Amino acid sequence: MAQDMKNQTHILATLIAWFVTGSMVFFISKDSASWNGIPVFVVVASIAFFIQWLIFIPSYHYQTEHFFDLTGSITYLTLLVSVGTFLTPHLDARSFILLGLVGLWAGRLGLFLFRRVRKAKGDSRFTIMKTQFWPFFMTWNLQGLWVFLTAMAALAAITSPIKSDLQLTGWIGIACWVFGFAFEVIADRQKTAFRANPDNKGQFIQQGLWAISRHPNYFGEIVLWIGIAIIAFPVLEGWTLLTLISPVFVAFLLTKVSGIPLLEVQGQERWGDTPEYQHYLKHTPVLIPTVFSRKA
Repeated sequence: MAQDMKNQTHILATLIAWFVTGSMVFFISKDSASWNGIPVFVVVASIAFFIQWLIFIPSYHYQTEHFFDLTGSITYLTLLVSVGTFLTPHLDARSFILLGLVGLWAGRLGLFLFRRVRKAKGDSRFTIMKTQFWPFFMTWNLQGLWVFLTAMAALAAITSPIKSDLQLTGWIGIACWVFGFAFEVIADRQKTAFRANPDNKGQFIQQGLWAISRHPNYFGEIVLWIGIAIIAFPVLEGWTLLTLISPVFVAFLLTKVSGIPLLEVQGQERWGDTPEYQHYLKHTPVLIPTVFSRKA
């Protein structure tokens, strides 16, 4: 009975992911471009979910999560290639910049996560989930939703019939993205180096950017997507302005759903009874870094 209830919850979450995607496609398509009479966002959403379903099949069969994160990045890159080649006849400087920035982020993050999972020989989040159909299937559909909602502001701008020079707004967006991307990359590298040191086994990182934020990589992630939205904004109109929800969705996902909440619980379970960790929690902000937060 309990398992049936859990399955119903996972089925409901899957249906919600489809409903949210379908609703966004319905509204955005009213003012977005079309391809052979088909709204571009219908094609984009279909590709995003089809790739998840395609890779889910062998992943569930072999009960492996090794290709989950990599599939997310491949989906981003596939959407970018599709939009930049046959879905958009004319690309301007803004479009090329958005293609490049999102593509660079997706490629870097996908390879980073893939290597991390391979090195760790698994991802603890999927230990039980990958053996059960509906929970595992739900996760892949949520990834499809994540890719679509996160990338849609960039995709809407790339396919927009409105063309304009970057001007000051565009350069502010680029600067914002560069800052966020650099922050995320540096944070990831610092944590990777920390974990690679045998002397740090069983310890938590509180060095570098991790001394001014408990989750500096997530801070960088949110900032870079804000940058993408700023770059996209000048060429959006009507219902396509709804795509500016992208960075809000990223922030919500990382701070309320699958990012920070899970890691904070894991941290409490591993080090919650140590004075050093309690001091770290008390004097280090959860997300937004500040050099004034740490106290001796």
